[in-house]
Amino acid sequence: MKFQRGIGLIALIFSLLVIAAAIAFSVYVIRLDNVIRDKFEGNRWDIPAKVFARPLEIYANAPIIQKDLEQELKLLGYKESNSYEKSGNYVVQNNALYIHTRGFDYGNEVDPEQVLQVSFANDQILDVRATKPSNTGIARIEPLLIGGIFPQHNEDRVLIKLDKVPKPLIEALIATEDRNFYRHFGISFRGTARALVSNVTGGKRQGGSTLTQQLVKNFYLSPEKTLKRKVNEALMALLLELHYSKDEILEAYLNEVNLGQNGNYSINGYGLAAQFYFGMPLRELNTAQQAFLVGLVQGPTLHNPWKNPENALNRRNVVLHNMLVMGYLNQEQYDVESARPLNVVAKPTTGPSRFPDFLDIVRRQLKTEYQESDLTNQGLRIFTTLDPIAQTKVQTSFRQSVAQLVKGNPRRLQDLQGAVLITHPENGELVAAVGSTQDFTGFNRAIDAKRQVGSLLKPVIYLTALESGRYTWASKVDDSPISIPMTGNQSWTPKNYSGRSYGEVPLVQALANSYNLSAVRLGQEFGVSSFSNHLIKFGVTSPIPSYPSIFLGAVDMSPMEVMNIYGNFATGGFKYPVKSIRSVVDSNGRSLDRYNLNVQQTIDPTAAYQLNYGMQQVMSSGTGRSAYNTFSPQLKLAGKSGTTNDTRDSWFAGYSGNYTTVVWLGLDDNKVTGLTGSSGALPVWINVMKQLRQKPVNLKQTDDIQWHWIDVASGELSAQGCEGALFIPITRFHVPTRATPCGFPHYQVQSDYIPGDENDPSQDGANDSLGNYIRESERNMEQDFSDAPQRTPSSNNQF
Repeated sequence: MKFQRGIGLIALIFSLLVIAAAIAFSVYVIRLDNVIRDKFEGNRWDIPAKVFARPLEIYANAPIIQKDLEQELKLLGYKESNSYEKSGNYVVQNNALYIHTRGFDYGNEVDPEQVLQVSFANDQILDVRATKPSNTGIARIEPLLIGGIFPQHNEDRVLIKLDKVPKPLIEALIATEDRNFYRHFGISFRGTARALVSNVTGGKRQGGSTLTQQLVKNFYLSPEKTLKRKVNEALMALLLELHYSKDEILEAYLNEVNLGQNGNYSINGYGLAAQFYFGMPLRELNTAQQAFLVGLVQGPTLHNPWKNPENALNRRNVVLHNMLVMGYLNQEQYDVESARPLNVVAKPTTGPSRFPDFLDIVRRQLKTEYQESDLTNQGLRIFTTLDPIAQTKVQTSFRQSVAQLVKGNPRRLQDLQGAVLITHPENGELVAAVGSTQDFTGFNRAIDAKRQVGSLLKPVIYLTALESGRYTWASKVDDSPISIPMTGNQSWTPKNYSGRSYGEVPLVQALANSYNLSAVRLGQEFGVSSFSNHLIKFGVTSPIPSYPSIFLGAVDMSPMEVMNIYGNFATGGFKYPVKSIRSVVDSNGRSLDRYNLNVQQTIDPTAAYQLNYGMQQVMSSGTGRSAYNTFSPQLKLAGKSGTTNDTRDSWFAGYSGNYTTVVWLGLDDNKVTGLTGSSGALPVWINVMKQLRQKPVNLKQTDDIQWHWIDVASGELSAQGCEGALFIPITRFHVPTRATPCGFPHYQVQSDYIPGDENDPSQDGANDSLGNYIRESERNMEQDFSDAPQRTPSSNNQF
């Protein structure tokens, strides 16, 4: 009896243990099931924000040369071919290109895939024909992907839909990794048993995982090689197959699988891998290229095509042979595909941005407006203002120009650094940005380098003088020594760069030659506060000192702040804040932000027009004249050099009709460079501007502006050919009412005055009549000043 009781007790305990184990197992399976469903049905991946350049607009008479269009197509991974049947190919026929575009989804609009015929003549597009023409007559080449904003674990991927995946890639994957994929329930019992035995006995690692198991391992589990992980893998694979279709599982696998590493960035999924290894979208790859990508599943490092090209080629051919065995390829197709070279790109085209300085500016702007999580996992698309051809040319030219300066003085300039910013003045769009002469380190000198700006601020002083009405460009200013009392019985005694003074000089000469003494005297007349207020109005955010040396640029500013100032001059008195982003679109195609034109008038257009004349004289006869000698005078370039104490910093800022460019050069340790604005930054500015197609400066001449010959000595009206006469823009309210003896005969007035008889008492009456004549006929003396064409600030993008 006791024995029977003991057996019964044991049976009961055993039953309870079995029930408990079953309950525990059920709870465990339910927990795994929740894990499976939560992630698979939720936000599966952290998709970094993708940052794109501007799309290239193609239309008749667009100022685009054939060479530049071909270069942009190559940046985008287009291939020159003898046929344009496939997207991503183009054909060159004499002065025409036939381009099979890929199309592009911008979120709020979609450009169709189509074929374009683009004809060229006289360094511009002559005509555009399209298989799917738009109502606007404008076709677009898709924007270049220039980088991403990655999550902390540095995974990157380009999501693809199963119906967009080429059939050969799926066939290669099935033939190589899981031939029974559409017949099993998630696990391979034979392969799993073999792997378990191997793990238990410590033998060689065995394969045999299904695609579903591989997805579970990569998607849910850690890479540890333990019995527990293998059991979890099998259970979760069964659960995954229970809830989801084969197509859903396969699509997830195609986007999840790891296919390589680019520095710190993990290359996940076939969409990104196609770009990384071949520089093309997945759909444009041939069968051999798709087979290569499938072969990487076995080991991206082992089959790295740049480090182990023989391994990579052999593995690709194994995949092709598997396709032959499975009947996906016939013998002829196999022979053709296996004979192809790998044809991977020389350098990966994804991962770290090829334009890191520009991308850094974009990233900083975004982080002031979006949460970090939105930028790293929501799949946002950022459309920027970057012109990739201009950026490429400018970047190369800048570094070559700096290298040439270093070559001239290698001991002092060995570590010479610098920055370049280029915008479109008519809308403030940032076209290109370079923040270093070397690889990007995170310190972007275009916005991080705060250095004294020297004479770059002098135009602000002269603007104040012109606005006051007390000065014209012909007015004299005193360029004699000056000493300004400071606190503590100290005084500030500025000097001209040449070490000498020039006495009484016309205002325009003082600016053109960057005389310090003239600028300080003029600045003192109107005060530091007036000067500072202008800077703040123009967009300066750095602290502005309240002492007089500010007139000579004793203030630290970044190149970006200098760009903000000069943008006001280039537009004729309108501030368009520098912007690097055009729009932001979410993963569903909804437009989150459109960075529309934001314009504010900061200078009276009449004064701005006068100031522009003075800055043009800097180029034609002053410190910027080497640029004037390089470019056509018809461009009417305007600008200003800047040099700081002991030549520690070299600056040049200036503009054409369609580009404003700022250049800074210096040493990070702030040591002396020996470079002035004219000997350092200006040659770089010239070489950079030569890379771009320039348009003439074309500010609008206001109704209050008249052009007159003014006598410098007396300030009276003069005439062409008269000694000491300057032909300048002047407001109609300040036109002199008297003329010099040399200039008077050119004014038709009723008078008994006899030219040459300076003692004739009727001269005063004649000048009175002259004053009446000018007031009544303001336009009669305005000559045809062909060097001052018209332009108004525009909201239209110009390329």
